[in-house]
Amino acid sequence: MKKILVPTDFSDQAENALKVAAQLAKTHNAEIYLLHLIEIPLQEIDAMSSQSDLPEAMFFMKLAQKKFGTILRKRYLQEVKVHEIVDFNEIFKGVFHNCKKHDIDLIIMGSNGVSGLKEMLIGSNTEKIVRTSEIPVLVVKKEHEIFKVKHFVFASDFKEESKVAYKKAIEFVKFFDAKLHLLTVNTPNVFKTSEHSNKRMQDFVNSSDFSNYTINIYNDLTIEKGIMNFSQSIQADLIGMSTHGRRGISHFFNGSISEDLVNHAKRPVVTFKI
Repeated sequence: MKKILVPTDFSDQAENALKVAAQLAKTHNAEIYLLHLIEIPLQEIDAMSSQSDLPEAMFFMKLAQKKFGTILRKRYLQEVKVHEIVDFNEIFKGVFHNCKKHDIDLIIMGSNGVSGLKEMLIGSNTEKIVRTSEIPVLVVKKEHEIFKVKHFVFASDFKEESKVAYKKAIEFVKFFDAKLHLLTVNTPNVFKTSEHSNKRMQDFVNSSDFSNYTINIYNDLTIEKGIMNFSQSIQADLIGMSTHGRRGISHFFNGSISEDLVNHAKRPVVTFKI
């Protein structure tokens, strides 16, 4: 994990993500790509012909560069290699364009908790990034003076198609040298016997040689509450889950569980594409 992308609107939430990225970069000798997106599509800039329009784009560019200069002088970024990027694009498209261009290994985004990912990372853009990213997306909820992951909960339905995300989660756990807690949640509407769940989870375990794990079946009213309550019970440092492209979170997640968990969980959340 050598290249970390941090989208920023220079808000406090974005800076919380940047602080976590800086810690990971220092620990693992990684580089940070700090991305600010100005939602003026390139084709519109190319089409600008009047002198009154062009200075507007230049104004936002210079303003972003000024803010970059301020943030790059922060002490927590000392001895970290940071690439500044200003891109004229829609947020969703800009993030994925730069991930591909720079071969990014991890996206770290800031969140302000229950009201969702704020300002530049709001609404459908966030949902698209979290749901469809081909690389892991780590959503940070608050400032972490020391970001360490000792206990990592990976919640899934543990169907065959989720093994791809499971293997990505193992790589993430090894990256942090953490303990993996495999979790499936039973609800009144989606109930599976312990024998059935254990068999399915054991099949996942047998598909790799990773051994630092626990198997957990938790009962709760909803999937979301079950994940959060179990994570609270073991004081987990990070929650991981699989996403399923256009169909959203893997089958056992219903409705808007992806956004709900990202927004409501007090702990950081990382998603892996199936």
